[in-house]
Amino acid sequence: MRRTRCLLLVVVLLPATALADDYSGMLAYLDIARIDGRALAGASGAIAVNQAAGDLNIQANLQGMASGDQANVAVAARQQRGGNVVLSAPLQASAHIAGEALAGASGIASINQASGIANTTLNVVSATLARQGIRESDDAALAAADIASAGGQGDTGDGVAAGIRSVGVASTALRGFDGVLQLNQIAGARNDTANVLTMAVQGNP
Repeated sequence: MRRTRCLLLVVVLLPATALADDYSGMLAYLDIARIDGRALAGASGAIAVNQAAGDLNIQANLQGMASGDQANVAVAARQQRGGNVVLSAPLQASAHIAGEALAGASGIASINQASGIANTTLNVVSATLARQGIRESDDAALAAADIASAGGQGDTGDGVAAGIRSVGVASTALRGFDGVLQLNQIAGARNDTANVLTMAVQGNP
């Protein structure tokens, strides 16, 4: 009697979602925010950019303008988070503007660029063209009326992992920009930055 031996080959195929999860896990420690090429080159008017890479980052660009006999602008902002937990910080965090980004642009450019965990950035511009004359605002009025400080950021872990933190603007970027430029760049964890510009100008009689 002749016996035939059979070899059974079992192939286990992992679902595509599992492979994607592994890939996402590797990228979880690389938080990179970058504006490059000719992004917004030659743009004009009110330009607002919020760019974040990481977790629990809060960003806002606020602008208010008014003109008239009794014109007035009040901009209030409150950025707040709470109850969030992040176990570790990214091993590499960077925020860069390169290439010819915003080259030759004009107007009001407000840019928030953050990489990392639990960072808060804010840009505020308020302008008033009124007939009643120039009004002065002291530091206390600006702090109380225009921006409320951020709070309640939550727990970002027991420590920050050793790694690379870098921010920068290339010499070719923003070349020839004309106007008001507000820029917040952050790479790291638990940073709060803000740019606040308030103007009140007397109009023609």
